[in-house]
Amino acid sequence: MAILSTDKVKLNVKVQDKYEAIRMVGQMLVDAGHAPQEYIEKMIEREDSLSTYLGGGLAMPHGTNEAKSMIKSTGMAILTAPDGIDFGGDEPARLVIGLAAIRDDHMGILTNVAVLVSDDDEMERIVNATSEEELISIFEEGLSE
Repeated sequence: MAILSTDKVKLNVKVQDKYEAIRMVGQMLVDAGHAPQEYIEKMIEREDSLSTYLGGGLAMPHGTNEAKSMIKSTGMAILTAPDGIDFGGDEPARLVIGLAAIRDDHMGILTNVAVLVSDDDEMERIVNATSEEELISIFEEGLSE
């Protein structure tokens, strides 16, 4: 099972708030078989205790530590929101990556994604991707380095 696939990417999303965005990426993780439906509520719970906004226009919602046992396989779900979503940071999130990771997979993924999007040009390429395939190829290039 791929960590990232076209069924786990939504481009140019418009949502009411961060909770709608979290539910959207969470549902993609559930639909792809990475986690059960209950995991989405654990992602909301995590957000309420500590924002998953990482800066630079990136938010990476994931479940609470207690939710780790629910996760069936490691996966990512991505949505781009060029207009931005307020996650309570100093600027809106334009890239939201939902994460479900078994064992310590999440640390490697977080690190690689953070490095990839810290490059302003790469972040713009991601947010302005015109197809799911284009976005996935940007991530595959960036995460394999």
